[in-house]
Amino acid sequence: MSQDLNLSANSHALDEETARAEVYGLLSQLFYAAPTADLLGQLQVAVTEAPDAGGFLEEPWRELVACARQLSQPQIAHEYNRLFGGVGKPEVYLFGSHYLSGFLNEKPLVRLRDDLAALGLARSQDMSETEDHAAYVFEVMRYLIAGDDVAVSNLTHQMAFFSQHVQPWVSHMCQAIQTHPQAVFYARLAEFTAGFLSVEMQGFDLVS
Repeated sequence: MSQDLNLSANSHALDEETARAEVYGLLSQLFYAAPTADLLGQLQVAVTEAPDAGGFLEEPWRELVACARQLSQPQIAHEYNRLFGGVGKPEVYLFGSHYLSGFLNEKPLVRLRDDLAALGLARSQDMSETEDHAAYVFEVMRYLIAGDDVAVSNLTHQMAFFSQHVQPWVSHMCQAIQTHPQAVFYARLAEFTAGFLSVEMQGFDLVS
């Protein structure tokens, strides 16, 4: 039986694995849609000091939170729709197939679906986008870290999925967002995302 994936990042444990899962969950929510007023409110009051001062992600996280504090929810929603929405070609694509093949719904999506099926995972019916959307691959990573089924949610599957379906293209997406002249909040989010994934890549390299 396949496991439906839902966009969520609710956990109160403080261990490193839970922290990783929470970051993936937050990224999933913010790339799937503009933040709700409640989510934006949580982001605006987030702690910006890292446990270890000068940490690699401390500054991009601080800048993201500062930007969230400066903008209203309607302003961020307008930016999201301007960059990623609209009818026809968006300003910036959030789909892996675009960056890996130049087209949507191509072979990279087929390979992704095959790998998800092998893990027993399926797209939630509540999610309208295809599985190669950034929000979806981040949610898969969250599940592979925090899911209850250790036969699926384990380090081996995290490393394989990251190397096959996250690392090859998400940095290109982040660069496209960061260099877009109309990106403000999402430029800060892209900077934080790229930094976080760089840390993830280094961590996987250490245990491989």
